[in-house]
Amino acid sequence: RSLKKLVADGNAGELQKYFGSRMEFGTAGLRAAMGAGISHMNDLTIIQTTQGFCRYLEKNFSDLKKRGVVIGFDARAHLSSGGSSKRFARLAANTFISQGVPVYLFSDITPTPFVPYTVTHLKLCAGIMVTASHNPKQDNGYKVYWENGAQIISPHDKGISQAIEENQEPWPQAWDDKLIDSSLLLHDPYATVNKDYFKDIQKQCFHRNINKETNLKFVHTSVHGVGHKFVQLAFKAFDLSPPFAVPEQKDPDPEFPTVKYPNPEEGKGVLTLSFALAEKDGAKIILANDPDADRLAVAEKQESGEWKVFSGNELGALLGWWIFTCWKNHNRDTCAIKDVYMLSSTVSSKILRAIALKEGFHFEETLTGFKWMGNRAKQLMDQGKAVLFAFEEAIGYMCCPAVLDKDGVSAAVITAEMASYLATRNLSLSQQLKAVYDEYGFHITKASYFICHDPKVIQQLFDNLRNFDGKNTYPKSCGRFKVSGIRDLTTGYDSSQPDQKAILPTSKSSQMITFTFANGGVATMRTSGTEPKIKYYSELCAPPGNSDVEQLKKELDELVNALEKHFFQPEKNNLQRKTE
Repeated sequence: RSLKKLVADGNAGELQKYFGSRMEFGTAGLRAAMGAGISHMNDLTIIQTTQGFCRYLEKNFSDLKKRGVVIGFDARAHLSSGGSSKRFARLAANTFISQGVPVYLFSDITPTPFVPYTVTHLKLCAGIMVTASHNPKQDNGYKVYWENGAQIISPHDKGISQAIEENQEPWPQAWDDKLIDSSLLLHDPYATVNKDYFKDIQKQCFHRNINKETNLKFVHTSVHGVGHKFVQLAFKAFDLSPPFAVPEQKDPDPEFPTVKYPNPEEGKGVLTLSFALAEKDGAKIILANDPDADRLAVAEKQESGEWKVFSGNELGALLGWWIFTCWKNHNRDTCAIKDVYMLSSTVSSKILRAIALKEGFHFEETLTGFKWMGNRAKQLMDQGKAVLFAFEEAIGYMCCPAVLDKDGVSAAVITAEMASYLATRNLSLSQQLKAVYDEYGFHITKASYFICHDPKVIQQLFDNLRNFDGKNTYPKSCGRFKVSGIRDLTTGYDSSQPDQKAILPTSKSSQMITFTFANGGVATMRTSGTEPKIKYYSELCAPPGNSDVEQLKKELDELVNALEKHFFQPEKNNLQRKTE
């Protein structure tokens, strides 16, 4: 209807928005608003995408018709266009089944991590999760996993993208999703996976007796998403009393009525109702999942009565310390440590590197995004290594080797066990975090972003950094801070390498430059793959023993101010600041 009106009005500009360009299929799959036209998520674009994906899988797996694929979905729905995650999942299932491919379609909503778990657990060829995670309510997405249980990386995205271009005309009966209900190729993994997943995460449960006895109370919010039921089950699997659920947010609601953005990363605004419930029930700790339950935010009530919301880096430090401590207590064999690994992305805190150096295990950094950590973890595991933990600052944690992606369900219950254990030692999470920093060196981080809707301005900003002091010369300083090293993962330059070539893979399609400063500071500027943002991440790492935290914080604040002023130039470039 809305399109008919645009055609009748001759509104070419608006029509261009719907039909001007096809959504780009990248390593994160698809992410766009639901609505009409090839630039949006709708029945037709889902059918075309799945037809391309199906053909690409047929080319890569001779046993696709024996093994099959898994498809999961969240609770998103868009009333005006009729699109919903469930409808899209059923259409995708119909596409595969029409080609004789078995489909394990979840009969109900599930957390995103259940899809990669199922790929590995049932040895399938691939997985699809229909979700837009914590994006605004009008968006949806299509996330793809390979047979190794990790998100796809290049060149698969290009191969799938090309196959989509080649298979745009819907196959016969592509729209008729009712056909799947009578098909023998349709399986429902819901019951099996719900049983086996909770059995598998119990391998990460080390203090069942403490869990049974603890007086610590927890509040959980699923922010109108899928997490409620699964976190309740996870607590039960660990013998913890169930957390208090925020009643206004515990049931899935595609309108996300109580929050401006359904993203727990945005800080205290999303947690307002959680704070109120915690005060009422005397709970000390809040666990918040994003709507598809693959991320986790944690807040703790301080002695002062204030609430502290941990950053992704702080929770990464705590979980890394905890998971290593549990491993050490259960593995007395000291030579086993040479096969132990932890990973984090290059824009995340280097705290794991400091712990690894002191304790003797391996730490590796990967490019940004769990697709890289999942794929690297699988490579290491195939070589007989133990990958205990991986995290990224965007509140994503992989605490359990059964899921090679971020998982907010297992992270929530492992955090609860850690807090319960610390309570028996009269320690809070905040106190333990300070103890970790005391032992391994303070790592202070600060991250934010600017919004910019003009790709030309973004390109110009990064070009300016590459030609700062004349052609092909990067900045030698940023205000009073001297630059000691530069790594540009867009061009592949790294000043610290003998041949000046970066070790991590490079990508011309996204912008990313890391500056190292003489004072021990590191700052990375990068563009976002899913939003019109230029993000920055900064960190000051101090060696163990330097305990003047306030001085370190002041130094980092000044570094960040200089970064914004000299490298971003928000006034000149007309950039919009992140608003609380």
